[in-house]
This record gives sequence, C-alpha cells and structure tokens, in this order.
Amino acid sequence: MNVYELISIGLYMLLMILIGVYSYRKSNNNSDEFLIGGRQMGAAVTALSAGAADMSGWLLMGLPGAMYISGLSASWIAIGLTIGAFLNYILVAPRLRAYTEVASNSITIPVFFENRFRDKSRLLKITSSLLILIFFTLYTSSGMVAGGRLFESAFGMDYHMGLLTTSLVVVLYTFLGGFLAVSLTDFVQGAIMVLALIVLPIVLFTEIGGVSETFDIIENKRSTYLQLFQGTTTIGIISLLAWGLGYFGQPHILVRFMAIDKISDLTKARRIGITWMIFTVGGAMLVGLLGIAYLYKYDQATMAQFDGSKAYAETIFIHLSRVLFHPLIGGFLLSAILAAVMSTISSQLLVTSSSLTEDIYREFINKEASPKRLLLISRLSVLIVAVIAYVLSIVPKDSILNLVGNAWAGFGAAFGPVILLSLLWKKSTKWGALAGMLVGAITVLAWVYVPHNYKDVYEMIPGFTLAIVTNVIVSLMTYKLDTEIMEEFAEVERLIKDKTR
Repeated sequence: MNVYELISIGLYMLLMILIGVYSYRKSNNNSDEFLIGGRQMGAAVTALSAGAADMSGWLLMGLPGAMYISGLSASWIAIGLTIGAFLNYILVAPRLRAYTEVASNSITIPVFFENRFRDKSRLLKITSSLLILIFFTLYTSSGMVAGGRLFESAFGMDYHMGLLTTSLVVVLYTFLGGFLAVSLTDFVQGAIMVLALIVLPIVLFTEIGGVSETFDIIENKRSTYLQLFQGTTTIGIISLLAWGLGYFGQPHILVRFMAIDKISDLTKARRIGITWMIFTVGGAMLVGLLGIAYLYKYDQATMAQFDGSKAYAETIFIHLSRVLFHPLIGGFLLSAILAAVMSTISSQLLVTSSSLTEDIYREFINKEASPKRLLLISRLSVLIVAVIAYVLSIVPKDSILNLVGNAWAGFGAAFGPVILLSLLWKKSTKWGALAGMLVGAITVLAWVYVPHNYKDVYEMIPGFTLAIVTNVIVSLMTYKLDTEIMEEFAEVERLIKDKTR
C-alpha cells in the first residue's frame, strides 16, 4: 500500500471512530435511542443512510465489472433496483413510519408484525426474528469477508489483517453509538461514494478526449456493448428487474424509514435518496464502460488482462483510481469502496443485534428489563453477533457465501409481501402473514438448492409471487373484522396527510 493511500484510509477510519464517540454521548440513555435513534433522523441522513446501507461493495466493484464485461445489457439490474427503491419510498416508507408509531411504538420489524396482526401466539415474532438472526449474521460475515478481500487485493495486506481491521472499526463505532453512529457514518460514507462516482467518470471523459470520442472507441472496440437488449434474454431482463422487489423486505433499509423524525420529511428523503442512487449507480456503470475506452487507448496490455478475467474486471474502479490520480486522492477514492462495505456491515449488525435484544431477550428472558439494562444488552448483542460473524469469516465457506448471496431474495420474498399487505390491505391476517413468510423463504431456498431446469429465473420471482398469493388466500380464509385495525389504518392515513408530522 502506498503511504499516501494509507494516510487517506487511516483518516477515513479515524473519522468513523470519532463519529462513534460523538454518537455515544447522544445514545446512552436507553435502547430506543441506541436501536432506532429515538425517531429523530433528518431527511438527508435517512436518505443517504438507506442508500449506503443498501449498496455495499457491489456498487463500486460488481457493477463496474459487469458493465466492463457485458456492456449496457448489465444495466437492467440497476434499473430494477432504482425503480424498486422509488416504489419503496412511495408505497412503504410513510405508512411504515406512521404504523410502527401507531402500533405501540414498534421499533423492530418483528415487533411491528406482532403488534399489527395482534399475534398473541408470538409465532410471527419468533419466525421473523430467527430469519433475521440467521440470514443477517451470515450476511454480516460476508461483508467482513469482502472487507478482508478488499485489503488483500487493493492494498496487498494479509487477508486476516484486513478482516480484523475492517471488523474492529465497524464494531467499535456501532458498539459505541448504535443507530445514530451507523446512520451518521452511512451519511458520510454515502457522500464519499457519490463524490467518487461523479469525479472518476468526469476525469475519464476528459482524459479520453470527450464524450463523443469515448463512445466511438467503445463502439469500434465492442459494437454490441452500447445495445441495451444485446447479450441478454427476456427472462434475463425480467430476472434482473425483479431485484427491485427485494427492497420491500430488507430490514436494514426499512428501519431507516421507521427512524425518521417527521413523516412529512420522507418526501424530501425520497428526492435526495433517488437522486443519490441515480448518480451513484449511473457513475458506477460509466466507470465500467469508460474503462474499456481508457484501457484501449492507453494500456492495451492491461486491457487484455482484464478481458480474460471477471475477477480483474471487478477491480476496474481500483485500477483507474490509481492510474488517474495522485495516491492521496486515489486513496480517498478507494476509501469509497471501504465505505460501501462498512456501511452495509454496520447496518446489518445493528438490525441483528436489535432483534436479539428486543425480540428475544426482552420478550422471552427479561420482560421487566430497565432502559439501562436493555441498552447494555443491545451493546453486548452487537459484540456477540460481530464475534460469530468474524469467526465465520476467518475461513470463508462456499456454502455460507452462497447462502448469503441469496439473502436479498430471501428477505425480499419472506418479508416483502408481508410488509406490503400489512400496510396496504386491512384484511391481511397473522396466519396469512406467517404462511406467506414461510412460503417465500422456503421457495427461495428450494429454487436455489433443489436441482431443476429453470435456474435462469431469479429466485425472487417465484418466491415473491408464491408468498403474496399464499398470504392473500390464507388471509381471506381466516379474516375476521377487527375494528381496532380499521381505526389504526384510519389513524395512519391521518398521520400521512398531516403535513406538520
């Protein structure tokens, strides 16, 4: 690692820790502050926090690499995700923020399910909590592995040292400041990511000779790469677009909507969040495409190396950051990748620990726990989940990584239909929600691991479809009029329309 890059990365990590120390002073009264920020997040912090928590290292490595290899046909996943994020702000965000407050101030998704559906059996809470604990612990482990691999490939460090460095910094600021620290660091990380993905394409256009020459080179070198429908199929396009359905069921994104200060601020958050997403996703796609033109014009030897390996192609952002900028600035751009990785780890870590604290400890171990006791358990839960995830990351197992790779579809299919129907349909029942949740999760796992001839169809499609159909059918079979739920829906609508809220 160049000494200037080391300085940039070191300053970035120090900033994250300082934010954790600051947040500690603001989140030291009770678990409500620690786990959901006391519902006091502003619009900008909510928007960038949700975006940064969502995108992970895929944004700066996976997407540019896919664009470099396949061209515009790889952009369908970005289109699907952008549409899904927008619909999530429209359909889910305001209603979830209002309903979680109306439903006995629910501060986790499992608690909201229990309160919304009057589930005295606790089956909904237990099932959703277990899904969060299992999948997000593995998800967190995957993020730690990504951090270790990043230090290994980009900076030449030992994998285990990179893993330890990434894990310690994330755990430290999450342990100290909880949701506030995670949200503020996500805000900073989101700002770093968007700045990096605006600056790099602009410099590339300038270095290559302008927009026209850049695309002429791409067209001459790879004539099909600027064709949106070339190199893919109808099923492939639908499968990539279906990634957008996952947003409705991601706990680490949904909790941002629950924590915003005012429901009316969600309109501003949506505008900021979707603008941020367009710039970051668009910038990432441009990095991959423009990398083709830059390497062809200036470094064909490196281009031959990148063309022959997907692993190399996914480092195109790293390569361009180093060859185009002074190492001090290049180190700042590389910290954007680390920011993407860390923001996702911390968000998943906090959601998992909140489930352990609120949905398991408080419910089944100590119902009368004091606010200070719950705050202590929340911090201990962060450590417990982090240690388990770290141990799983020391020697990564393919089976674990494969499972984590499908977690987006798993959460989307298991929780997405339940969230949508619980907020939009008064007749949705606890039995419909439970059946739909189980069918969604099981379908995704079966689609991935049971041999069949339809592997080219993304597992989100059958999982989400069967889950929502099951939920509707079972709900209609078990529905009974509940005037309290009717009143809650009316109160939610009133809160949404109240512009002072």
